[in-house]
Amino acid sequence: MKPIYIDYLNALDIEALDMTDAEIIGAVEAGLVAQGNGQAVIEPRVHLEPDPSFNGHFNVLRGYVAPLDSAGVKIVGDYVDNYLHGLPSEFGILNLFDPRTGTPRAILDATVITDMRTGAVTAIGAKHLAKKTSKILGHVGARGTAYWNVRLLDHLFDFDEIRVHSRRPESRDGFAAKLSADLGKKVTAVADWRTCVEGADIVVEASRLLEPQALLKTQWIKPGALVMPYGTMSAVELSLTDIMAKIVVDDWGQCKGGKFGSLRAHVEAGRLSERTLHAELGQIAAGLKPGRESDDETILFWHRGLSLSDIALGEAMLAKAQAQNIGQRLRFA
Repeated sequence: MKPIYIDYLNALDIEALDMTDAEIIGAVEAGLVAQGNGQAVIEPRVHLEPDPSFNGHFNVLRGYVAPLDSAGVKIVGDYVDNYLHGLPSEFGILNLFDPRTGTPRAILDATVITDMRTGAVTAIGAKHLAKKTSKILGHVGARGTAYWNVRLLDHLFDFDEIRVHSRRPESRDGFAAKLSADLGKKVTAVADWRTCVEGADIVVEASRLLEPQALLKTQWIKPGALVMPYGTMSAVELSLTDIMAKIVVDDWGQCKGGKFGSLRAHVEAGRLSERTLHAELGQIAAGLKPGRESDDETILFWHRGLSLSDIALGEAMLAKAQAQNIGQRLRFA
């Protein structure tokens, strides 16, 4: 057998790639288009909870993207209390394989990939579902994915006003300061949910609750707004889906099952079903179903995270790394 080598990109390698906002969005949207065109396989994610007292769990995501000729598995830990140890809430590893032989091809640090691809899906959702004139963003949550939500959304919309909120003052203040410096515009940290989301054109809910709590009130949502909740535990009222002209998800197969997710209660109550679902985002990105059709539509987009997005962004990173001679090559067999 010929020697087998795998490409390895660690966190420092990925930082050195300096992926642009446009490169990140473009790679992830290509994965969504493949999904919409039926050129991908998504296996429902599975979870491992080592011990309830650890306040965390592992997500295992698996998929195949035919246009990229790539299969992948990502394992990512999601631990609520990691900030107490000076650690990010999520650590991940992405493994890429030749889908024809199963030969391992690459290992990538997936911590920042998870953050970037989540932000990209949020931004792509807004690209297709928000009003083009959206100028006010209200964002709840300050974890790793939150930074890329705001950054990539602002890349597309160039907001006049950005409000952010999270439970801990030091968290939201630091988050707002970093965004202000990086975006070159004022980002305001606010002390409560209502001030953050009321009147916003785009609302993102990325909170980290230990148990479901209806903290985001339906009455605060501006008519014509786009609302994107994706917290692990539900933070919205059951009535939220009642005001929506369209409900969109990233993958109905993942959204209709499992114990986690911001609209889990809505699925269990029958308020979100195949009958009430408008489309998957990939179908809209591929041009098979319409996105926003008028400024009057109030729209909800719930995304749980796709293995396809990890694979697509990972492949884009590998290509850029090879062109710039970044990363390491390891002997596997």
